[in-house]
Amino acid sequence: MNLASNLERRAAQAAAHPAILFEGRTISYADLDAAASRLAHALRAHGIATGDRVALFLPNVPEFAVVYYAAQKLGAITVTINAIFRSAEVEYLLNDSGSKVVFTVADLVQHVPRERCPALAHVVVCEGEAAGAPTLAQWCAGHEARFAGVECAPDAPAALLYSSGTTGFPKGVTLTQSNVASNIASSAKYSGYRPDDRLAAFLPLFHVYGQNYIMNAAVLAGATLALFRRFVPEQVLEAIQRERITMFFGVPTIFIGLLSMDLSRWDLSSIRYEMSAAATMPEEISRRWTERFGRRVYEGYGLTECSPFACYNDLVEHRFGSVGRAVDGFELAIFDEADRELPRGQWGEIVIRGPGVMKGYWNRPEDSAQALRGGWLHSGDIGRMDDDGYVFIVDRVKDMINVSGFKVWPAEVEQYLYKLPQVQEVAVYGVPHPDKGEQVAVAVVPRAGQSLSAEQVIEYCRANIAAYKVPARVDIVAELPKSATGKILKRVLRDQAG
Repeated sequence: MNLASNLERRAAQAAAHPAILFEGRTISYADLDAAASRLAHALRAHGIATGDRVALFLPNVPEFAVVYYAAQKLGAITVTINAIFRSAEVEYLLNDSGSKVVFTVADLVQHVPRERCPALAHVVVCEGEAAGAPTLAQWCAGHEARFAGVECAPDAPAALLYSSGTTGFPKGVTLTQSNVASNIASSAKYSGYRPDDRLAAFLPLFHVYGQNYIMNAAVLAGATLALFRRFVPEQVLEAIQRERITMFFGVPTIFIGLLSMDLSRWDLSSIRYEMSAAATMPEEISRRWTERFGRRVYEGYGLTECSPFACYNDLVEHRFGSVGRAVDGFELAIFDEADRELPRGQWGEIVIRGPGVMKGYWNRPEDSAQALRGGWLHSGDIGRMDDDGYVFIVDRVKDMINVSGFKVWPAEVEQYLYKLPQVQEVAVYGVPHPDKGEQVAVAVVPRAGQSLSAEQVIEYCRANIAAYKVPARVDIVAELPKSATGKILKRVLRDQAG
């Protein structure tokens, strides 16, 4: 098997159909396959072989797909690097993966410390020019526009996606050919992708959500990616109107922001489907969206370690506040601290098994054994499951706040705060306290034109939640720190508070 076979099949069946729309350019399936084929020949000519690591240090540009599918055709392993990383982070990932070649853009070449990466033989620039580095066009010149993907074993590594590293150095999540193939098939099925669909792809392709659920699944279905470098609301909304985009994929913070906008300026009638993933959607936000637009926001749940799609809300019955039920081939359960399954309704750690669960962490057998102990992927998320198998996430284990022995789950407090009409965004986190161990802190972004004080927030909490959950510290801020995928970075808030 080979993941690039999906692209090859679509290029043969619908050569002229748009694969990518990007900044006024239209790239057909035939064009994309031809470009990936030329690069696959170039990679082979430069000594890159099956099993070698090919790094993509790229923003959302069409060349990301070209490099990705070229590497897959060759049976190489793609290593995707966050485009906001800098030299020390890039050095670590290149050396940990042993990448032989990195594809980047002129603006990012300065952050590739070639002299400190002994395995790195080539740096290729995909956009712009940089002294001492060939361009993608130069590499591909003269090579054939046809390259049939090599046959790979189902358990052969296909991609390394690095974990966020919030508890230490990032770990390379090793996803196999069958991990990705099974997962993107489920993604396309559950979201109902069609060849005439146009998917808004502004979430970063270096992240598993953008890479597998959106890009790879779209190619499997023969749909079109409307690709954006990043999420700029006005640009995306104008493109929805102009390009008649049909499917919109975001994270909760994007939906929160859109709810605060006057969207009547744009014709958004082409949109038939919205989905949120990568972070838990506050129930209040989901309800507001449905009330305003008459459509529910579908929600998915999973981890990079399971390719990522494991849970969906829902093909049959949507339940607000839930991330849904296990998708085809997957099982989810709730375990206690001794790895024993808990009865329905009790909260504990969410564990997962199924065809998308990773092979392991790259060159980290002990970490792999710990994460996959007992045949289950241990998610680090705390949740509960109802009698019908719907999963409700409480919070991350590491985000739990211990106030004098009482457990406070930030997501629970956040759910209440989102009911305050003056609140635009909120993040609840723990800070050290000399006597209580920790205390609750809150950072709040008020809605535009609304007045909100720390005293009002504290008073509201005192009236609605138990005393030990009431924040001792409230900061009214203009914005919250976020990752490239839109997740709120609570570790940054903790560091700032400390």
